Formats: sequence, C-alpha cells, structure tokens
Amino acid sequence: MPANLTFDALKAAVAAGEIDTVAVCLVDMQGRLMGKRFVAQHFVDGAHDETHCCNYLLATDMEMYTVPGYKSTSWAAGYGDYVMKPDLSTLRRLPWAPGTAMVMCDVLDHHTHEPVPHAPRTILKRQVERARAMGYEPMMATELEFFLFDESFADLFDRGFPLPTPKARHNVDYSIWGTSADEPIMRDIRNKLWDAGIPIECSKGEADAGQEEVNAKYSDAMDTSDMHSIIKLGVKQIAQAHGASVTFMAKYDHRKAGSSSHIHQSLWKDGQPAFLDTADPHGMSDLMKHYMAGQLAHAEEITYFLAPFVNSYKRFVVGMFAPTKAVWSCDNRTAGFRVCGEGTKAVRVECRIGGADLNPYLACAALLAAGLDGIERKLALEPEMKGDMYGAEGVREIPKTLGAAAAALKGSAMLRAAFGDGVVEHYAHAAEWELHEQNRVVTDWERSRGFDRA
Repeated sequence: MPANLTFDALKAAVAAGEIDTVAVCLVDMQGRLMGKRFVAQHFVDGAHDETHCCNYLLATDMEMYTVPGYKSTSWAAGYGDYVMKPDLSTLRRLPWAPGTAMVMCDVLDHHTHEPVPHAPRTILKRQVERARAMGYEPMMATELEFFLFDESFADLFDRGFPLPTPKARHNVDYSIWGTSADEPIMRDIRNKLWDAGIPIECSKGEADAGQEEVNAKYSDAMDTSDMHSIIKLGVKQIAQAHGASVTFMAKYDHRKAGSSSHIHQSLWKDGQPAFLDTADPHGMSDLMKHYMAGQLAHAEEITYFLAPFVNSYKRFVVGMFAPTKAVWSCDNRTAGFRVCGEGTKAVRVECRIGGADLNPYLACAALLAAGLDGIERKLALEPEMKGDMYGAEGVREIPKTLGAAAAALKGSAMLRAAFGDGVVEHYAHAAEWELHEQNRVVTDWERSRGFDRA
C-alpha cells in the first residue's frame, strides 16, 4: 500500500503553503520514530537526499540512556554519525499535525553509505529480499491493542505514574455502547490515520476496561511495519490532543488484560496466495506447513523479538487470551500460532505471542526468518493441538522470562545465519541491559511487601 504523497506533490504543497514541516524519521531499537522536523522548503531543496543523526540512536535503552558495551558505538568511539536516507516512497501527510508531512528513513554508515546491519528496517529488508529471491512476497498485518486513559501524559508523568483511570469503566470488548465514551478520540484516530494513507479497517473495544484495538489492512511486510510505527505515533499524538493518554505496554497492571500485537502472515507468489491448497483438509499448502514448522521449531529463539522487555513476560497469563504454549491450532485463541481463514484464499498464520510493545520490523523479520528456514529445510509440520492449550502438558512453552528468551536468542544458529552474529549480539546485549536495570531497581511492590515485615 503506497503512502499518499509523492515528492512532486510535496513540492507543490510546499509552494502553495499547505505544508511547512517535514518530519524525517528513523526507527530505533524499541520501534519508536526518531529524527528531525525540517522546514519543508529546506527539505525539498536538498535535505530529501540525506541528513545525519548521532549513532547512539541505535544503542540506547527505553529512557535514552547511553548503554555501555555495544560494539557499534561508544564513548570511546566518540558517538559519531549515521546517515538518514529518506525513502521517498513513504512520504505522507500527517493530518493530526497541521502543515506537516513525514518520511521514513533507512540508516546508513556515515563513511561507506552501506546499510547499518542492526537498524530495524535493514534487518527486515534483508529477510524480505531473501523471500523474494525464493519467489515469494511476504504479506503481513499487525493488530494493535492499547489502553486509553482520562489523564494526560504530562499529568501522569508529573505524578510519578500512578494507576491511571481507564476511559471505559468496565470490560468493553466489542461493545458499541461501552466504547461510545471513547468514540470522539477513536473516531479521530480512525479518520486521521486513514487520511494519512493508512488503510484503517476498524477499531473495537478489547478485553478490559479502557482497552482498544485498531486494525489496518494487510500489506507487504515493510509497509505493514511502517504503518504499525506510524499508527502508534498517531494514536499517542491524537490522544494527547484530546487531553488523554494511552499505553502500549504489554501489561500496565497485573490485574488487567495485557495488550498484544498479533501478526498475521502469508506468502504470495505471482500475485496469488501461496499458502492455499484447496485439496488439503485445512486448505493449507505444503509451503504453508513448512513455513509454520520453521516458526514452531524456532519459537523460543525468536521470542525476544516478540517480547523485548521485562514487562513483556507479565502478559503471558493463563486465561487472559495471551498464549503460554508455542503450538499451532486452527481458529484457537489459546495457541501461540493460530491458523485463520482455514480453507479459504485468506488462509494465514497468526502469531499471537507478541505484545503491543514489540518493534514491528524486528518481530516481522524474526518470524519471516524462522518461516523461510522451515521452507528451505522442508520441515514437517507437527500435528495440530486442539482444546485448551493453557492446560496442555509436555508441549513447547513460550519462555517465561526475558532472561530465558535472551539466552535462546544468543544461542540461535538460525538467527545468526539470517541476521548475522553482530546483529544477534547487539540485541542480546539490549536484553542483558534490560535485565541489569530490573535487578538494580527497587520496585513499589518490594517496598510495600517488605517495608515493615522484613
């Protein structure tokens, strides 16, 4: 799905005074958009070719702390520059930001102008190229869940992030009445994202008070990841404009449901879905079975890219619609991998493991790498699991902690072959730093539990 603004149209809009600002964005390790806002005339005069940024943007944690120990950059190396190379095919208007357009950038080495290997867009682009070399186009879609709150971001920050007040006061899953109080904001989100060239299909209430979901139409893997990142930006900025706030944390409160980002996947060949075989009992081609077998075989190794933070693992709770077992089943929401569209041309695999806090480029790249490995090795698909997977025993489990997922990542021969040793070490180091920070910090739970009872 193309963005909605060509470079020639941008130049005309700038000349007409309709656009005065261009946000030039790269994707950081956490999946956030970082960059600069240019005076639009300067962008069209020359900055559209390239600009620069500090290379620490791909070596910081969630709080933008300069994490020691990365091989790619450091204080000793002087924290030099990367090149931000605008991908002009991603130009679009941002209707929620007056007079503003935006563009996504690839990240290049300052000296060689080669793609930076551990940049999220680079990692996904190389797996897409791998699939295309095999004759396939990866098509994907992400579902994004989040919670919508009464308080503003600034208010919550200034008060030390107390538990916020959900817009809806009770479970509003699919409820038209229950989400009506949210509708002024959600209507704005749907329509302004649509006007930004993102084909939003719908929004709905989700499985807890104040929880919402927004879905965009499937597209190629890179466009889907770009849209995912822009949706998160738009949702936050639109909520902020309404004096409200949202969170994409995987689990903001242990008593509430978690927020997911399910990823739907299929491969197409010559413009046709390659996962369909009408002669198969489930309508699944051998290609689809090999692809799924690869994802199951490497499920533990790729979990870090689906659940990248300590908090991510708080979501995997029995009975709250987040999976705990990395198995497959047809139309079964208790399985980590769910076959949807069984027997139709829309047959696809939905990975239900990822939370709303994932980086879409890394998650899609890891899933694609595992699936392509299954195709290359013609792995046989294990039997379908049926029933309640929460109670299943003796089956493959999703890692229960970030530490377990990081160890599986670091030991993955498949990911090292697909991404490169340097990329795996880079993100394993990010996981180890997250664990270091968790172990260092005293939490409110520890204080309230032990203050006068220890």
